[in-house]
Amino acid sequence: MHAEFPIARPRRLRATAAMRRLVAHTSVQPADLVQPMFVKEGIDEPQPVRSMPGVVQHTRDSLRKAAAEAVDAGVGGLILFGIPARKDARGSAADSPAGIVQLALGDLAADLGDKTVLMADLCLDEYTDHGHCGILTEAGEVDNDATLERYASIAVAQALAGAHVVAPSGMMDGQVAAIRAALDGAGFPQVAICAYAAKYASAFYGPFRDAAECAPKFGDRSTYQQDPSNPAEALREVELDISEGADIVMIKPALAYLDIIALVARSVRVPVAAYQVSGEYSMIEAAAASGWLDRDRVITETLTAIKRSGAGIILTYWATEFASKLG
Repeated sequence: MHAEFPIARPRRLRATAAMRRLVAHTSVQPADLVQPMFVKEGIDEPQPVRSMPGVVQHTRDSLRKAAAEAVDAGVGGLILFGIPARKDARGSAADSPAGIVQLALGDLAADLGDKTVLMADLCLDEYTDHGHCGILTEAGEVDNDATLERYASIAVAQALAGAHVVAPSGMMDGQVAAIRAALDGAGFPQVAICAYAAKYASAFYGPFRDAAECAPKFGDRSTYQQDPSNPAEALREVELDISEGADIVMIKPALAYLDIIALVARSVRVPVAAYQVSGEYSMIEAAAASGWLDRDRVITETLTAIKRSGAGIILTYWATEFASKLG
């Protein structure tokens, strides 16, 4: 009976590490990864982020060194977040030529040229004294259309400074169209837009708000970020952003939204990115530090899951480390 009907033995293809590599369906490569980096104005040395072990707020000089290390490791890109010395209600430092992100972009553009993709987060929460992602009305609500004017100005400032990609993360209606029109009108049709198209009102952002010093002073961001319970809304947001000119669409966070990544990846013909956010990073680092998880295996497993779900681009705080080990 066994001779006539041989038993299938899929374990043959799992017998050795070399065999598993040979038949693997999913492989995370350094070029798939983007390293998020924080740069802070007015500090003399890098400042550790308490809630994100291993992550720092960089000086301009330390950022240049860390960026060079990331590029040498083969990461696909860098995305910058800035912390200004002074904040105000309109986030004036966000589009100032002397703003910290513009200065840092200039440094990296001079150092690295086209060796990597320089991305700039485009939002206002790091720059406003109230911590929200836009201009507020007298009633304390975010004014969508007034905010679009600020986003347009920030996009042009970032392009002038050397950004290859601007990444609007504020989830304002019409933000991609306003930014695309501003970039094209200013002579930057080559600058791409990576839209945070499905950014959820998540509890996983806490450590990032320490790093970027951008926790809202009142309320929360639920009126403009997406409701975690609505997958159909994600597709609508993605479709709108693509129709307005988005070149890449991003889902954030990643691990709790693998189904959304997969849904979007099956539905669009533009690159799909996912952000493995600060809370995902910090909970793994904390568990590993307590000896509860095998850190390296969990990092690999989570990145593989994100790639397997359909994300071709992964923003992760482990980008440089992971790429170095692959190299």
